Amino acid sequence: MKILVLGSGGREHALVWKLRQSAQAEKIWCAPGNAGIAHGAECVALSLADVKATADLAEKLGADLTIAGPELPLVLGVADEFARRGLLLLGPPKISAQLEGSKIFAKNFMHRHGIPTAELYGVFDSAAEAHAAIRSARWPLVIKADGLCAGKGVLVTSSADEADEFVERAMSRGEFGEAGRKVIFEEGLAGDELSYIILTDGNNFVPMAPARDYKRAFDGDKGPNTGGMGAYSIDEILPHDLEKKIVDAVVRPTLAGLAADGMKYRGFLYFGLMLNREGPRVLEYNCRLGDPETQAIMLRAEFDLLQACVKAARGELAGIEAKWAQGASAYVVIASKGYPGNPVTGIPIQGLDLNGQLPGATVFHAGTKRAGSKYYTSGGRVLGVGAVGQKLSEARERCYDMISDIEIEGAFCRKDIGVTAERTERAVGNGRNG
Repeated sequence: MKILVLGSGGREHALVWKLRQSAQAEKIWCAPGNAGIAHGAECVALSLADVKATADLAEKLGADLTIAGPELPLVLGVADEFARRGLLLLGPPKISAQLEGSKIFAKNFMHRHGIPTAELYGVFDSAAEAHAAIRSARWPLVIKADGLCAGKGVLVTSSADEADEFVERAMSRGEFGEAGRKVIFEEGLAGDELSYIILTDGNNFVPMAPARDYKRAFDGDKGPNTGGMGAYSIDEILPHDLEKKIVDAVVRPTLAGLAADGMKYRGFLYFGLMLNREGPRVLEYNCRLGDPETQAIMLRAEFDLLQACVKAARGELAGIEAKWAQGASAYVVIASKGYPGNPVTGIPIQGLDLNGQLPGATVFHAGTKRAGSKYYTSGGRVLGVGAVGQKLSEARERCYDMISDIEIEGAFCRKDIGVTAERTERAVGNGRNG
């Protein structure tokens, strides 16, 4: 099969890396791709905001399947354009992608179908009304920009000053553009977060390995929200009884709700969950794989991902099972100086020639470009290092060992990816499969 992957980040690099392992993969393109992806796929220039050009490209290349990595083309309706032309694409249509494209839409969907989520305090399209509501807010408060903000349009706070500043940035200064014209206030939930991702054809679904990501920029969950600074995957974070609760209370009602509302869905569906005493609560939906969770998840995958993607896109997922390596995986993001606000680009990257010399570790590129034989930063999240191990501590050690060989002036990474989970891993033993 000939495969076109849409996107240019670490998630897409991990997808290409895994798809290449399929015996069915004859040719893989990635549009627009990055310097690291170019080692495993032919990169083609493309604006992901142009759905017509994206479909034109798939037709020109003769792609048998296109896989949408990021959310933007899906929210803009790329799946609808492909369907009109009879082209096969894995990803939901525009109406269904609103689950991620609009926090208000997603909240109304959850309320309509009885899916557990945080209490909604208010929806505001006026900065003055939002500021006034802060005066009587219940703390902690979560404020979300309605539209797509690359993971940066959320504030969790117990400070009225911080809340006012966020509203000012979103609604008055227009920092998030149209995405911040409306904001929602909701209950701040306490507990442990979990990324639960499925691949579905709308009826059947295959769960991905469980993962937990780190959204704040700095150690100890300090600093601003980012697109994600790292993740890990171990079975211990998802015991069987918890997974049953998630499937029964969240996954099946979501799929049933989509069907009841006439919203077709074929693709990856991400449930950002908060786990507390009351059970799983949905914090957000994503209409695609998570980044950086995908990188950690793909390192543990022991099944033909391409076959599963084709089956899901065709509505034939029944009978497909995903198998996962026992043990653990970890993934640590290296970010440019200034990320997530104003990342510095064009900085030389040293040490990438060592990639592959550390067993069990893999480098996935995100914001990189190549000039001659040298690599340079071209975005906020530059690279990520992923590794596997029998224990999470082993996977973490391999990640940080490889990171120590990579030099990017001013770049930084979190040093605490998976630290808390190591204690959990030791406490519960060998996990679900042990």
